[in-house]
Amino acid sequence: MEFNDFDFHPNVAAGVKAAGYVTPTPIQTQAIPPVLEGHDVMGLAQTGTGKTAAFVLPILHRLMQGPRGRVRALVIAPTRELAQQIHEAIGGLGKQTRLRSATIYGGVGMNPQIEKLRNGAEIVVACPGRLLDHIKQRTINLSHLEVLVLDEADRMFDMGFLPDIRKIIKQVPARRQTLLFSATMPDDIRRLAGEVLHAPVTVQVDHTAPLNTVAHALYPVDQHLKTSLLLELL
Repeated sequence: MEFNDFDFHPNVAAGVKAAGYVTPTPIQTQAIPPVLEGHDVMGLAQTGTGKTAAFVLPILHRLMQGPRGRVRALVIAPTRELAQQIHEAIGGLGKQTRLRSATIYGGVGMNPQIEKLRNGAEIVVACPGRLLDHIKQRTINLSHLEVLVLDEADRMFDMGFLPDIRKIIKQVPARRQTLLFSATMPDDIRRLAGEVLHAPVTVQVDHTAPLNTVAHALYPVDQHLKTSLLLELL
């Protein structure tokens, strides 16, 4: 199977080609078709398996039809680093679509985020705490939301975000497509999936096997040498 077989909108397909994608990974092969068909999906896959594109590409394809200038897709991620990574993937793969993505996370000022939302982002990638701040201040409108993605749900649980996730879900339309991705499926995440997913398609890709695409290394080093070591590694 190749990416051409998914029959994406030409502007989305152009982003796939520009990224050099030819053969989809197992999670992409299994998850993209049911997402394109509008099903809720529960995906079990480790980081590094290509799951970001597995939900970004179908979302871009979907949003090519319909109104612009309002939030139609929301991706919730546990950390600002992951949120930024997803945002950059949307920007790269969706370069020809003219769909706009905005990131929402803490540690930075709210005003630039508010400005981006006012300018009409169709996709928002958010961390739970800062998203709730925007919801409370009514600086984000989620009433037109069509797709909700919970990425790395087990990490969000580990970080104590589950109560925030439940609060956010109460603020989004009941009629929506929901995608949940997790590397593991502890009981709390399984219960959450039962609450937020409707007749989901389950996609599982060797989620218990160690990844061969990620390498780890430890460098014991004195404090004053850390910066120079980091620069050398980069």
